[in-house]
Amino acid sequence: MIEDDLRAAFARREALTPPTGPVRAAIDRAVVRRRRRRLRLRVAGTALAVVAAALAGFTAIAPRPPETANLLATPSPPPTGALNVLLVGVDGPADRQYRLADSVLLVHVPADRSRLYLISLPRDLEVSIPGRGRDKLNSTFLVGAGEPHPDLVRGYAVTRQVVSDTTGVRIDAGAVLTYQATRELTDAVGGVPVCLPAAVRSVHTQRRFPAGCQKLDGAAAVDLLRQRYGLRDAALDRDRNAGRYAAGLLRRIQEQDVLTNPVQLNRLITKVGPSLVTDTGELSLPVLVSAAGKAAAAEPVAVGLPVRYQEKSPYGFRLDPALAPGLLDALRTDRLGEWTAAHPKQVTALR
Repeated sequence: MIEDDLRAAFARREALTPPTGPVRAAIDRAVVRRRRRRLRLRVAGTALAVVAAALAGFTAIAPRPPETANLLATPSPPPTGALNVLLVGVDGPADRQYRLADSVLLVHVPADRSRLYLISLPRDLEVSIPGRGRDKLNSTFLVGAGEPHPDLVRGYAVTRQVVSDTTGVRIDAGAVLTYQATRELTDAVGGVPVCLPAAVRSVHTQRRFPAGCQKLDGAAAVDLLRQRYGLRDAALDRDRNAGRYAAGLLRRIQEQDVLTNPVQLNRLITKVGPSLVTDTGELSLPVLVSAAGKAAAAEPVAVGLPVRYQEKSPYGFRLDPALAPGLLDALRTDRLGEWTAAHPKQVTALR
């Protein structure tokens, strides 16, 4: 009896049930649109990663999900002021249970787009980390990423906040360097020339990098960028070598007209593949390409953030009270050209 009553009830209301055909069609259309959007974002993201590499030799801009959808929006008006791009190199392979921000580079693009300034921040710099207190700069990535499965996006977000607080400048875009991305991009441009002031021997592979200029493939580039043991100034010399690699990569990209030739840009994007994930914050792809193309025409200037070693401190370095305030003020007021000209000993020789 109950079963018969239920059948009768369903039969009476069947006419009120909307047809499934239109609903199914709407779902199918939404799926297609979502797939197309993902494809466009992946292609645009890879292109932006190439631009980031042109800015400083590092390759994977960490995405901020709420803003990703704006990448394909109508290009925003070109910014008239200076731009700052944060590039973070994380140590270890992708499956490592924890990652540290072992290379931190702030790329300053002045308002006149005259050249790029590469400012390296030491991994052992004492900084203030929200919710943790005083610690080394490289631990900011670990604090944000967490364990045992590190999240590159959250790790980058904490590092970005700390760098912005330390330097007093707004970060317009950012990047996370991985070993895989470095290898792929280096090989995609046919190798990167690097000029070293002194020989370097790898403690990982025993590879020897002689003093002078040489072209590195992807594996050699990663090997060099990892080295700090045995160098005269340890991690500070590794930061300088990262600047030299960045300048060499920039020259290769300029030689191949990547930023001005859409065909060359597309070829490089195809070679590098989907390993690069990007976001430019509030900047559009055309704006970033334009800024990079103009500023990259001149030889970049690499400089280390002035620091002093602390013998009895677990943090390694603190800001140099004599030189750091002047550099940071020049960075905030877009006068790095004047500051580096007045302090040539603080500038890294790139050739």
